[in-house]
Amino acid sequence: MAGRCGGRPGWLGSRAVINDGDLPQRELSELVVPLSGSLEATGDLFLPYRLVDRDGVVVEPVAAFFAELAACGRPATTQRSYGMDLLRWFRFLWAIGVSWDEATRVEARDFCRWLQVTVKPSRPHWRYPTGGAPGSGTSPAVARVNAVTGKRSRGDRYEAATAAHCESVLRGFYDFHLEAGTGPMLNPFPLARHRLPGRPNAHHNPMDSFTGQRAGRYRPKVVTRAPRSIPDEKFDALFARLGSHRDRALVALWVSTGARASELLGATVGDADPGQQLVTVIRKGTRALQSLPAAPDAFVWLRLYQAQLYGLVPAGTSRCGGRCGARSGRWAMTRPGRCSPAPTPRWTRTGRCTISATPRPIGWPVTRRCR
Repeated sequence: MAGRCGGRPGWLGSRAVINDGDLPQRELSELVVPLSGSLEATGDLFLPYRLVDRDGVVVEPVAAFFAELAACGRPATTQRSYGMDLLRWFRFLWAIGVSWDEATRVEARDFCRWLQVTVKPSRPHWRYPTGGAPGSGTSPAVARVNAVTGKRSRGDRYEAATAAHCESVLRGFYDFHLEAGTGPMLNPFPLARHRLPGRPNAHHNPMDSFTGQRAGRYRPKVVTRAPRSIPDEKFDALFARLGSHRDRALVALWVSTGARASELLGATVGDADPGQQLVTVIRKGTRALQSLPAAPDAFVWLRLYQAQLYGLVPAGTSRCGGRCGARSGRWAMTRPGRCSPAPTPRWTRTGRCTISATPRPIGWPVTRRCR
């Protein structure tokens, strides 16, 4: 006996086995996606972020995915990046009235279409909380390229890299629930049609180049950006306009080491080794200590900045565990207020290393004994 579904006889009434053309086309031009739900920082070491809906209820599928990311060694910054992509997806599903475990490739296709043409929601800039930020007018922002640095300004649409990252995150999210048996039977974000079944690059001919078999079907093409540069005379003019030794030391260390801003701002006094011309930072991904070579001029500016703070920052450790005693290495410009110096022992244990805590002027070498 033949049944009927969508006007075709003999088809099952399951959304998981219906082709893309069996469902009506969704009108996206009039779709309004409210900014419901949010990604909240919890401050918990095991669950740094959580996704909540419009009623403040935690979205359990996302919480389980975050736990899987934490077990795989992903840092909190990765969970936040993935959470923003998942928040866009759930807002889209809430707007069209589809549950996350009932989403098909039609919803995934419409979401990718909507993400490429929609206007990003406007939020107040942290430097301009009352409004008036540059480019925040009513006219649409047009992306322009800086003639000096070659950096492309952000427009009012989502970049192709954001859409590609979002597609990859959602495909991994549904792969996780597909393996756990808690999601739909098919991944709404499939791989490209040209991908062969089985292991990627199986029976690969070593004379041929590798092909991107893991590209998603709805993943947009991302243009490979050329490395940007700034002319020497422009950099000299920028460096001459810096108003403090702290800024000069920061810029000199950034340029010479190539470290990230978060990595360099987390360095302390003991992490700078002027004798070896090395700066020890904590890498973003592996969280491992790594010594980076720096230019001699950077240590000159750092020493001048430390000389300005001599007598303002107590040497040695304090009751806060040494954080205030190392303020000069963390680029602070204010006097220490909430922590008072504590009696300094001969040696202080800090992680795997034991450093000398004898009071001495800032900028002197710190003796360190590591196992």
